[in-house]
Amino acid sequence: MSENISVLGLGLMGAALAESLLAAGHHVTVWNRSPAKADPLVAQGATRAATPAQAVEASPLVIVCLLDYASVKEVLEGAPLAGKVVANLTTGRPAEARDLAPWVAGRGAEYLAGGIMAVPQMIARPGALILYSGSEQAFDRYAPALAAMAEPRFTGDDPGMAPLLDLAMLTGMYGQIAGFLEAAALVGSAKYPLGEFTSSLLVPWLTAMAAQQPAWAEKIESGDHSTVVSNLEINRSGLETLVRTFREQGVKPDLLLPMKTVVDQRTARGLGHEGLSSLIEEL
Repeated sequence: MSENISVLGLGLMGAALAESLLAAGHHVTVWNRSPAKADPLVAQGATRAATPAQAVEASPLVIVCLLDYASVKEVLEGAPLAGKVVANLTTGRPAEARDLAPWVAGRGAEYLAGGIMAVPQMIARPGALILYSGSEQAFDRYAPALAAMAEPRFTGDDPGMAPLLDLAMLTGMYGQIAGFLEAAALVGSAKYPLGEFTSSLLVPWLTAMAAQQPAWAEKIESGDHSTVVSNLEINRSGLETLVRTFREQGVKPDLLLPMKTVVDQRTARGLGHEGLSSLIEEL
């Protein structure tokens, strides 16, 4: 079913969201602080709004994708929000989402906070995911339309939940990137071909290790870290070997050192028999 949808904010991500909605046959109204950014979308059939208020007035579903939450309040201030659904896909903190939800509700609108788990090039492609939290009624009403942008997944009525899960997934990503960069630096110090190392060795290894994480989650939720494959003492020794090797190869181990510090702390307290999952207790 075709919907009237407004998109406020046409950076790389906002423009990709609007384009995917147009491609799915929705009637899309767009607004951006720099009007020229709307030109390509208008050429594809979008309607240009001169002001945020005009964009909000045009559609029952308003998607906002701006730089930060302060910008969202600034842009929506004075707009006719009564009876609308505001889906805020701006990246922000859980506390900001929990603050914005009553602000929107006080103006007569339903609120959905979002977390976009994709880069702009992934929008409307397999693998793209957008997390939502807040008004379940609003989500159920517009889930088919939201699916044009990415798989929509509702995570609960707490408006802060989607931003929190978004940041948690980014945390996992940054940890993986940190490990890759340290590994690449070590391999590069020995002049070994990085492409070969990455594709034939590292990616298969990381894939196998990622498959262990659900079992780790069970240990963390139960609080029982006694069943281990390799305990903290073994890993303490292994990390010491890693750090010494990095320095001998002329590579900084800076991205590994925080992990080593936490392992050292827990082992020093006589808990070296536990598994790595027990580090959650330190956090």
